[in-house]
This record gives sequence, structure tokens and C-alpha cells, in this order.
Amino acid sequence: MERLQRKLRFGQIGGGNGSFIGHVHRRAALFDGLTEFAAGALSSTAERSYESGADLLLPAERNYGDWREMLAAELGQPEDERLDYVCICTPNDAHFEPALAFIEAGFNVIMDKPLVHTSEQAAKLVAAVEQTGVTFGITYNYTGYPMIKEAREWVRSGRLGTLRRVVVEYPQGWLGERLEAEGHKQASWRTDPARTGIAGAVGDIGTHCESLMHYVTGLEIEALCAEVSTFVEGRAVDDDASVLLRLSNGATGILWVSQVCTGEGNGLNIRVYGTEGSLHWNQENPFELVHRAASGPVQIFRRGDSATARRGSRLPAGLEEAYFEAFANIYMNYSDTIRARLLGREPTALELDFPTVYDGARGVRFIERVIESGRQGAAWTNF
Repeated sequence: MERLQRKLRFGQIGGGNGSFIGHVHRRAALFDGLTEFAAGALSSTAERSYESGADLLLPAERNYGDWREMLAAELGQPEDERLDYVCICTPNDAHFEPALAFIEAGFNVIMDKPLVHTSEQAAKLVAAVEQTGVTFGITYNYTGYPMIKEAREWVRSGRLGTLRRVVVEYPQGWLGERLEAEGHKQASWRTDPARTGIAGAVGDIGTHCESLMHYVTGLEIEALCAEVSTFVEGRAVDDDASVLLRLSNGATGILWVSQVCTGEGNGLNIRVYGTEGSLHWNQENPFELVHRAASGPVQIFRRGDSATARRGSRLPAGLEEAYFEAFANIYMNYSDTIRARLLGREPTALELDFPTVYDGARGVRFIERVIESGRQGAAWTNF
């Protein structure tokens, strides 16, 4: 297969000094050595942006004070020197405007979740992507784990039979105290409705659960019933939620998230039950997929054998990969799709295996419906 004879160039908006997720995005984008970090507008103020870019050794002429300056300057570059894509890893309130502007200018965009604050904004991004034809990705990174890809293949091939129940949960404990009142950077914006939107834990980690469930099972939510709680006194958004689900094939589901489960780290896990067997995957032990058949012994699979799982594995069995590699798998498929289109060919199904603007829009709708149901006293709400 023909290869692009240069590295892709990407620029980053947000993710400068002090940002955890900005470092993760850069590391994931650069992981396979075929992409270069070429430009950035890395903070909410020009001074901090320039400082962050200098610390990361960006060339001065492509170290920008804000995203508007970055867009204008990159549009002024010769076409063969422009950025191939832009990564947006700002807090949620700063997603929509730069994303729409870069899409409408013809730049490919990938960004952190959740997509935007409202379904109205999401619809505008979807329309812009469809109109321009740019490649758009969103980093629901847990879909990048090889054993999640293996689980997806098991379900889609029918090896579990007809699905009956899905359980997905994400307990964390780091917001069990009101850290936002102490000036904690990550807690402060994640619990500020002006920045994070109408939801706290539901938006921050609940959308990961919805994304994972949809990716593995292919099922759509038809209706949901949610109890949404705020346990920490004085907090302005939710920090715990339990959601009952009615799914598209008649299956039922339970989805719960919490950031006040004392002692928990990142306990994301999913269980899928069908008429012929079940699968269980836990993010804190991501190398194993547990299978229970209707009869017979429990089986534990490591480093699966499906095409998508093999593509997502860079090391031989026994040398384990995890969070950064899963994130990098999103970037690998996203960037390979861009390369394919630059070469004038259609991307393969394996290359197209990354979350898109449609997944992002569905995640925004999930947030809105859960919060709506919770405000109505856990009323059943159509999706």
C-alpha cells in the first residue's frame, strides 16, 4: 500500500503547562513516529500560551497567543506546509467555537470529550463536518484498548447470542471532598457549570460509559431513567448518577458513575450478557477479557486475536500496554484516515475505527437526557 512520504503536522489548542490531558494528547499523537507537533495556542492567555509553546520547543513563528491567531496564520501558510489537523484539548466551554471555525476553514479536527455543551452546538458541528468533508475525531480513548476491540468483535459476530443486559460503571473517588474550594485546577473547571456545562460526573465520565457501551454492543439507548445526585455540600454540579436503560434490541442496561466513591481510582468496567455467554472487562486490568459461557469453565483471554485487536497491539504477548497506547490507537486510526485521503484512496474499515462527530453528538444528547430525567425525579425519558 502506498505511503505518504512525510509526517503529518498537527497543532494543539489548549493543553499547555500544567495540563494532564494536553500531555496525553501530544504523546498519543506522536506515539508511532509519523506525526510532528508543529504549532500551538496552548493556554487561555497569550502570555501562558507563548510560555508553554517555548517550553515545548515550538518554533516561534508557529507559537500562537490564541486560536484565532493560529487559524489566521495557518490559513496564510502554503497549502503544502499547513497543519494536517488540529487537536483541541481545552476545558469543555472552549470546544465549540474553535472547532467550528477550523472545520469551516477546511482543517481536520480531533478533540477531547465531551464534544460541546448543547445538542444545538453538536448539530452545527455535525453539519459543518458533513458540508466540508473534513476528518473529525473525538477521543473516547477507552474504545482504543485491544481487549475492548476484541469484545466488540465477539458481540458483533454473535458469539454471545442475543444480548439481554449490559452493565457499565465508572467509580472514582477523587472528588469526595470539595477540592474546587481549595483552588484545585482540574476540580475547579470540572465542577463549574459555566465551563463544564450542565453536568459534572455525568459529562466527565458518564459519556465514557455510554461511548464504551455503544462501541462494544452497537446498541442504541431508546429510553432512560436517571437518579442524579450531588453528595458534596456546596458543589454546583452532580457527582453521582445511576441510570436504567432500555436498549434498541429489547435488552436492558444499568449505567452508573460516581466521583465520590471513597478509595476508587478509575474503575471503569463493562459486562455484557447474552443468551450464549457473557464478557467482562475492567479498565484497571485492561489486558484480560473474561468469558463465561452458558456451561463450562470461566475463560480468560489476553491480547485478543481479532484484526482490530492485533492492529491495536504494538508489543508481543507478555509485554503489556495500557492507557497511553489506547489513546494512541485513536490517534493512529484517525491520522491513518487522513493519510489515506491525502493519497486519494478510501480509508479501510480498520483505519476508520475511531469515534467521530456522531459519537460526540450522541454523548451530548446522553448528558442532556440524563440530567433531564434526574430533574424530573427519575422519570423515564425518551432518548
